[in-house]
Amino acid sequence: MFISTSSYAATILILGDSLSAGYGMSEEQGWVQLLRDEHPEYNIINGSVSGETTAGGLRRLPNLLASTDFDLVVVELGGNDGLRGFPPNKLKSNLTKIISLSQESGADVLLTEIMVPPNYGPRYTSMFNGVYHQLADEFDIALVPFFMLEIAPNPDLMQRDGIHPNVEAQPQITQWMSPWIKDALKK
Repeated sequence: MFISTSSYAATILILGDSLSAGYGMSEEQGWVQLLRDEHPEYNIINGSVSGETTAGGLRRLPNLLASTDFDLVVVELGGNDGLRGFPPNKLKSNLTKIISLSQESGADVLLTEIMVPPNYGPRYTSMFNGVYHQLADEFDIALVPFFMLEIAPNPDLMQRDGIHPNVEAQPQITQWMSPWIKDALKK
């Protein structure tokens, strides 16, 4: 399905949801494509699907990992779990399996923090948001701070739904993610 060639410095899988799939815009306008444009030395595969949960990402991951040898898997999942009120322990279990499978395949993992809005209540919000920090510590992997923190408060960078970043926000997400990805590949 995907072919890795030696002409690339690294092969990267972005395993995400609508925030990485470019919901509401063409694929060419999304941050993952902008990252490709900025870093042609990387073979970047966007395995993101709008509406994806950690369970869905976990189901799809074995086939993605079998398709090529990835140097890095960037995990940007969990937002849809939170929006659906899924238990934080299920979120943690799924992400644990995603990280483990990725590492077992020989890839390094970069975990992106996901946060739910405070209207879910302080207990759920704290437990949900804490999962990412726990996993980063347990697996000794880098945790990218939630890139939407800088974007969501600015209506000029958001789509009408108030959930998804718009086209104007995509370069900002690329600039946020790029140094984290480059650092993860230096290991």
